[in-house]
Amino acid sequence: MKKKLAIICACSEQIPLVKKAKEMGIETHCFAWDKEERHYVCKGIADYYYPISIIEKEKILNVCKKNKIDGVTSIMRDFSIPTVAYVAQNMGLIGNSYEDVLIPRNKYKAHQAFMKNKVNSPRFAISEDGQIPNIVGFKYPLIVKPVDSHASAGVIKVDSENDLQQAIFFAQKKSFIGHIIIEEFIDGSEHSVDSISWEGKHYVLGIKDKELSSDFILLHEHYPSQLSSKNQEIMKAETLKALDSINFKYGASNTQFKITESGEIFTIEINPRMAGDYSFVQLKLNNGYDYLKGVINTALGQFEEPVFTNCKYSGIYYLHKEAEWVRQIIENKDREQEIVEAVFFPKNEIFNGKEGYFIYQSDRRRSWKPYC
Repeated sequence: MKKKLAIICACSEQIPLVKKAKEMGIETHCFAWDKEERHYVCKGIADYYYPISIIEKEKILNVCKKNKIDGVTSIMRDFSIPTVAYVAQNMGLIGNSYEDVLIPRNKYKAHQAFMKNKVNSPRFAISEDGQIPNIVGFKYPLIVKPVDSHASAGVIKVDSENDLQQAIFFAQKKSFIGHIIIEEFIDGSEHSVDSISWEGKHYVLGIKDKELSSDFILLHEHYPSQLSSKNQEIMKAETLKALDSINFKYGASNTQFKITESGEIFTIEINPRMAGDYSFVQLKLNNGYDYLKGVINTALGQFEEPVFTNCKYSGIYYLHKEAEWVRQIIENKDREQEIVEAVFFPKNEIFNGKEGYFIYQSDRRRSWKPYC
């Protein structure tokens, strides 16, 4: 008999997950809000589709019980993760505690957990009423962001005290609960660690180097990292500490870091889900690990320790106002043998100013220049 997998969210990012599950012979049950087409593009791909918002966890639980679901998961959508945990917990399926996954969903609670468990992270304070909190001793610039934001929504850098109140009001509008976290800005290179966990044991799958725009939007990233072995080992150790600090037990996660010029490593945040930006594609091109299959098998209680079968460089470049040259590469993708995928987004899928991307695989770290 086929295993049954519930997939919370049916937007375009979930399509590869649905297709992978079906390729594995698994029956797919997809849940999503049906008021806008972009929220339910998996409707014609999944075996079963239910027009229930991903935040209506009780309704989804009832459907899953009725259909005797064997596992529940989601990728790349923060708002779906609490519902995944809620369904798993109430059905006795593999998954993290509902209460525990709410910690990383709130950046302030996550920072408190980091501090308690001696995870090195920036100084922070919270504003729950829109007013400037006590930040005596904080050094500018600061980063102001909603405690419950995702994909850089509402994040703003503040260079002086004169701009802080306005930044708080701006970020507050992007928060569902109106709470804002203020952090000391860490000036340094950006990196993140992909991992998968089973019964509280964490497996690092890859470390990537990242380049962000002036408004904190990803421009490009690459596997494997070019950091020193020492810094990579520190980052791995901090990842394990960060995951333990939020009591993370099962599934994919992504931990983000910054490294200063002096070499100090700061944990910026942790996501209890797979990273976005087609990380599963890049990771498989890099080391051969099938991240989607790993996530599915974990949800179904069929976890297998990661095995790496490849050793290549891979990465992604986004078309953005600060990287307009990428347009030429996408348009001329057939001229580049190392490009494995290159697309322009449909207008209704443009998000954070990203208009398209290309992904490469190579025997070396690649950088491109505009065609003359």
